[in-house]
Formats: sequence, structure tokens, C-alpha cells
Amino acid sequence: MTKDHHLASFITKNGPLGSARTSIEDAASRPSPNVVLHKCSRRPQSSSPARRPDPRAAPAGRFPQRPIGFPSLTEKPPAIVEDRVGGPGAELRGSARFPALRAAKRVVLVRHGQSTWNAEGRIQGSSDFAVLTKKGEAQAETSRQMLIDDSFDVCFTSPLARSKKTAEIIWGAREEDMIADTDLREIDLYSFQGLLKHEGKAKYGAAFRQWQVDAANFCIDDHYPVRELWQRASDCWTKILAHESRSVLVVAHNAVNQALVATAIGLGTEYFRILLQSNCGVSVLDFTPGAEGRSPFICLNRLNQTPGSPVAAGSSAGRKTSKRIILICHGVTESSAEVTFPSHSNEPLNMLGIIQSQKIAELLLDLKVSSIISSPRSASIETAMAISKVQEAADCLGADCVPRYVEMKQMQELGCESILQQSKKDAAPVPLLQPGWLNQHEDKVLTALWDQSGRAWQSLLDELSDESEPEKVVVAVGHPVPHIALMGHCLGLTKEWMGSFHLDTGSISVIDFPDGPAGRGVIRCINYTAHLGRWSIPITRPTLDDEDF
Repeated sequence: MTKDHHLASFITKNGPLGSARTSIEDAASRPSPNVVLHKCSRRPQSSSPARRPDPRAAPAGRFPQRPIGFPSLTEKPPAIVEDRVGGPGAELRGSARFPALRAAKRVVLVRHGQSTWNAEGRIQGSSDFAVLTKKGEAQAETSRQMLIDDSFDVCFTSPLARSKKTAEIIWGAREEDMIADTDLREIDLYSFQGLLKHEGKAKYGAAFRQWQVDAANFCIDDHYPVRELWQRASDCWTKILAHESRSVLVVAHNAVNQALVATAIGLGTEYFRILLQSNCGVSVLDFTPGAEGRSPFICLNRLNQTPGSPVAAGSSAGRKTSKRIILICHGVTESSAEVTFPSHSNEPLNMLGIIQSQKIAELLLDLKVSSIISSPRSASIETAMAISKVQEAADCLGADCVPRYVEMKQMQELGCESILQQSKKDAAPVPLLQPGWLNQHEDKVLTALWDQSGRAWQSLLDELSDESEPEKVVVAVGHPVPHIALMGHCLGLTKEWMGSFHLDTGSISVIDFPDGPAGRGVIRCINYTAHLGRWSIPITRPTLDDEDF
């Protein structure tokens, strides 16, 4: 059955989307009847968990000591976890579980392109009046080109017009199924829908303010939209993982994609607006079967790889930012793709690594970098030097009217090789930096990595806190492993979550601080590699060998 037949069947069954429109403010103020499931309908308070105050909710502006709500599904193999019952490993387990998998599965999430209401600054929610702008169609076409060589088994899409059109552009001439799922619609925002943002502020005052600063506990029209969304995302995963497919494309929306990423790796509603999803941004999740029919292990392989530059000027979750940390994984060395453990030798970049460092430097030319802090290892220093030289030549390259001065520093804590060498060599071999690689190390090794990276994270925040520079960009260059741990510290996680993230050599990850270094970091992207051009990592390339994947 073609995608058009599937969509026509859905519309025939559920009625035309956006029918019975009255005025934008009136009709858009509630979710369309044909796309709202019973979970979001009004019910007596006593029977609606989403409408009871959540005693686990974190205070506004702060992360809890560990994620709450949904369990992490990235824990170590059962035999290892059982040795630590009651300890930190037990924090990753909970009552909610995803279905067991018989084979590995990769899920690619894409947010729709820019819509007319995005351009207007109008609150969309799950209303269905907006369509793609010309820019939005161009963004979708860029995403199509990014994914053109990838063979998906199925496409799940939101039934709302802006996502459905994006999915049709990306799907192109593929003949595999497109499935419209109402649970993939955007967050239900009830009376807010259809309002311009300044209208919402004027009309709803305190409620609008809570939506901005404490969305997890935001309530409107007797509903808690973010809590409802998290439950809906969990329901979506059950259906997506139950589908007989190995490679899945999901095209949906900003908030629902955030919820899908967060619920997959075990993060609660307090992480709303922390894992950014830009128009046509691509995120990738790998699901590996768990032992003995247990829930799968899940790794966030990539977050928000966008059609445009990840370091271009813009907002983070709707707020301007003047402070930023950019994590750069150094380029390839001779042994980095060949061994199970990092080499003892202090290796320089190989030819590919040199090219990667030059591509990184070129991308960062769009930013005025204040300081570069690198690991003392040769590969990191070479990568940092390449960035510095291009920054200081910004005037010659036409990127600035004057030369830039960049402060260079080294930080021992951005290295990890000496700690990793302490690991037992008889552990089951997993190729270096592949998903699951960190999970083979003993607890004492992970603890040492985590503690060392915690000191590095605090040093980076101190560097960013310099009040003499109102706008500051700090670049940290090092091995992928400490960078994974740095993101964990940014999110307020524990060392057990280190296996939940993946970074490639030459990749870029960006953390914005719209409230300054003392506030919460917003992760703009993780493992961005599009700047590497022909040497970039294909978005949907299996991280396991083809025979294993």
C-alpha cells in the first residue's frame, strides 16, 4: 500500500484534519478532535494521573540529582547490574519497560520544516492550520538529501499537515509504508493554541510565565501538557518498537521529538526544552536487544543534526544565549579505529584526522572563539591549533574586520587514556567508541572517569563565568569519552548514563547557557558531523557491523 493510500485511509477514518474551523483563536485553542486521543480528554481528577501534582517534580530551574519518571534502558548487561542491586545501578531500573527486541533497530527522528506559524511566532500546539513555508520545504529537501542513500523499512509520521508534508518530501519515491499516528502530533496546548506569544503573555500572565520557566508543572485548562506528552511518547515507543522493522524514520514535531528522545534514555519531564529540536533537525537512537528478553539497551547516537550550521546565531529553546561551550572530539589517529582500548602512545593525527581538524576550524569561523582548552594529548593539541590558526586569520578570510585573539590552555582532566588503561584486558572486546563500549569497564574505572570529568566540567563553567566578556565561547578539545561524561554532568546525571550517548571522532556538540553558566545548559546538538563533508559519518549508518546489525 502506498503512503498516499495510508494517509487517505487515516483521513477517511478520522475525518479531515482541521475541519469545522471557526476562527484561528477559537478553533486552534483546543486540539483537533480527530487527532486527540482519550488520554488527553477531560476526565475527573481522581482518574487522571497527569492532573495530580507530581511529588517527584524538580523545582523550577534545577535538575534533580538523577533523572526521574521513566527508567533508563541503557544499563549494563543483567549479570553486571545484579551485582549492584541497591547501588547506583539500581537507579536505572523502574516499572515501565519497552518491549523486548529480537534484532537491533535504529530510529531516526526528524522535526518538520519551518511552518507559517513558526515564522509568525504563533503558538501551534496540536492545531493543524499551519503549513510549510518555502524555507520549510527547502529544509525538508536538505534533510531528504541527507537521508537519500538510506533504506528505511517504514516511516511513522504525525498526521498534522506541516509534518506530513515534510515526511512526504523526505520519503520521496520510496515505496515502503508511511503510517500516520495521532500520538505523534505536537504537544496539546489547549487555550494557548493560535495565540501569538505576546498575546499569550498578555492574556494568561502567570500561566504563560510558568509555561516558559517551569513547563513540567505547567497547567492549563485543567491539563498538564508536558506530563501528558511524556506519557504519549512512551506509548509511541511501544508501537514503534513493536513494528517489524530494522530502520525506522519518524517525522514529527519539536516537543514530541524532545519527549521521544528523553523517554528513550530515561529522562523525566524536567528535561523539556533541554534537548533542542530545530526545524528539520535529525536525531538518531540505537536500540540493541537486551539479554533474555529484557528491555533493549538504548544509545542516543546523534541529536539535532540540522540543515544549517549548529553554531549559527540563534536562540536556545526560544531564549537568546551569550555563553556557550563547544565540545570538539579530536580527529582520527592511526590506532583510534583499530583497537579495543586507547593506545599508550601519544599519537598525532593521521591524514584523515588533519582534514577533520581543518573542517572543524572552518565551521567555527562563524563564531568568535574566546578560549580553546584541550587535552594535553597530541591529537587534541593539533586539533586545537588548527582551530586557533583559522580564528586568528579571520580578517584575512573575510569573516571579521580585525584579527581575533584566542587564549590557548591545556587541561589534564580532558584526557582519559591513563584511566582506561587500568581496565581489565580480558573484558569482552567491543570496538573502541562503539555503543556498549563503555559498559565493559569496571565500576572503579567509570567512577574515576566520572569524577575526573566532574572537575573538568566545573573548570569549564569557571572559564565561561568570566564577567569581563559578556559574550563568550569556550571550546574544549579532547577524547570522546570525557566529552560524553561532560554532557552527563551538564544534564545532572550519574555515571550509569555514560553508555546512553555516543560521539564520533571529529564531531561537534554544542551546549548553550541562556541563563548564564549558573543556569541550566541547553544541548543544541550532540555528535554533529555534517561539517566533515564527504568524510562525515552517514546519519543512519549502523554503528554495529552489518552482519550484527
